[in-house]
Amino acid sequence: MTQEITLRRPDDWHLHLRDGAMLQGVLPETARHFARAIIMPNLVPPVVTGAQAAQYRDRILAALPEGASFQPLMTLYLTESTDAEDVAAAHASGLVKAVKLYPAGATTNSHGGVHDVDKVMPVLEKMAQIGLPLCVHGEVTDPQVDIFDREAVFIDTVLDPLRRRLPSLRVVMEHITTQDGADYARDGGPNLGATITTHHLIINRNHMLVGGIKPHYYCLPVAKREKHRLALRAAATSGAGRYFLGTDSAPHVDALKEHACGCAGCFTATNTMALLAHVFEEDGALDRLEDFASLNGPAFYGLPANEACIRLVKHDSPQHWPEKIFTEAGPVTVFNPGYPVHWSVEA
Repeated sequence: MTQEITLRRPDDWHLHLRDGAMLQGVLPETARHFARAIIMPNLVPPVVTGAQAAQYRDRILAALPEGASFQPLMTLYLTESTDAEDVAAAHASGLVKAVKLYPAGATTNSHGGVHDVDKVMPVLEKMAQIGLPLCVHGEVTDPQVDIFDREAVFIDTVLDPLRRRLPSLRVVMEHITTQDGADYARDGGPNLGATITTHHLIINRNHMLVGGIKPHYYCLPVAKREKHRLALRAAATSGAGRYFLGTDSAPHVDALKEHACGCAGCFTATNTMALLAHVFEEDGALDRLEDFASLNGPAFYGLPANEACIRLVKHDSPQHWPEKIFTEAGPVTVFNPGYPVHWSVEA
């Protein structure tokens, strides 16, 4: 029996579009279903200034398919030489909606990130003053800390001390992967939010490692134990306003994923909404999917929810999407959950 739900058009509060040929190839996959997205600034070179953010926004808009309705929400890449006044001006103009803190070396193109939080305090103080959110890749990079513990250690040693020092700073814990992250976001007060990816609701570390390494399941932060996946599912499906969708959809060409030192990232822009419908239905929470995908994020960022709607339909037979997106940069593999999905987004 066909089943369907209608919800406000969703937004993606953590998205990688890259640039050039890759941007041209993957942008239509997001613009098809999503009205807005927070655009990550870790290009090469990174988007550090307001002028660079404006130029990148213009390249994104120029790459949109004809007739597409999509608004890129721009961010700046925080460095230890970032100019606080430039950040404030970019925010005041309406261009920049957040600043991104990458601990140096934590993930793709993060080598120019922050080594010492004390060195960026003038920028963070200005952001707290003007209400500009800080988006945080929440992992320490100390090689002595096990990769599966780096999120919890970051919360204890970096994030919590920072928030105690600047309690008025609005912070988004991006792509949380642990029960520690879900619990901290839940108890963190109105100035703290957390994004959860599609793939972290579906895979744990066994899916990536058992029976052979699955490079297209490798991401950073890396997928954790099953208890953490279940904690993320409980958070996302709870309807609580602290949690909202940030896919962290991260395209890499197959040649760089299927590699001796493969790139981190799962590409989920194509099928996220169908996968989320499956997850939320499985957890008896379809009535809360709109909160997670369409309402909680705009509320945190102080933006109106989208007026337009999308319709999700459940079919009797499994639905299919392209295995790969072919771009002029090379093929990009679409995330495969490993089980049949009966949901699709219908016009």
